[in-house]
Amino acid sequence: MNWSYIASLLVTVVALIIGIVIHECAHALVAYVLGDRTARSRGRVSLNPIRHIDPFGTVLLPLLMIAAGGPVFAFAKPVPVYLNNLKHPKRDELLVALAGPISNLVLACVGAVLLRVAAQNAAPLADSIGAAAVGQIGVFLMSFMSINLSLAFFNLIPLPPLDGSSILIPFLRGQALRTYYRIQRYAMPILIIVLYLLPSVLHIDLVGIYFNFTLYPLLNALLAFSLGW
Repeated sequence: MNWSYIASLLVTVVALIIGIVIHECAHALVAYVLGDRTARSRGRVSLNPIRHIDPFGTVLLPLLMIAAGGPVFAFAKPVPVYLNNLKHPKRDELLVALAGPISNLVLACVGAVLLRVAAQNAAPLADSIGAAAVGQIGVFLMSFMSINLSLAFFNLIPLPPLDGSSILIPFLRGQALRTYYRIQRYAMPILIIVLYLLPSVLHIDLVGIYFNFTLYPLLNALLAFSLGW
């Protein structure tokens, strides 16, 4: 049994659950502040993972993707938001959608600050809890930063059930909006094609290219801040 792989998988799962729970809680909290109490009344302004976990999207889908050896993503139960309850529906829909990715960016920055503190106090920490434990803390925080940045930028892709779809819609009008609604029906097949078929068949990794201009530069900047590169 590969214990290092299991440990790495557990670190990823813990970081992913934290990121997803905060992400969904941020959606619900911002909706509540802006006038829609629906999510709060259903217990979604909560840090309890059970309130947010979707059996398929949060558990089964990532496991299937890990088994398939491809990129892994997950999603939680959608946060119910009724636009008519919002004070300014068009503007507030955008703010509610942005709340999730912004919360993950904030978490990544918090991880960077904690990693900087740990790196600057590595020797005293090693004396008190052991060098191996300090190393595991560092591994977890770097994984935590990477996963939260992945959640933030992946969710900005403008396809449902991702937040980017709600962010894009307020800017579309007329035929462009009708065309986009038609495309939405095929969102999941499109995601599968982009995530698996294009990289494996045509060797075109669109998500990787997108991350090269978004996620990785920011991750490198945060790591440079944390580790003094």
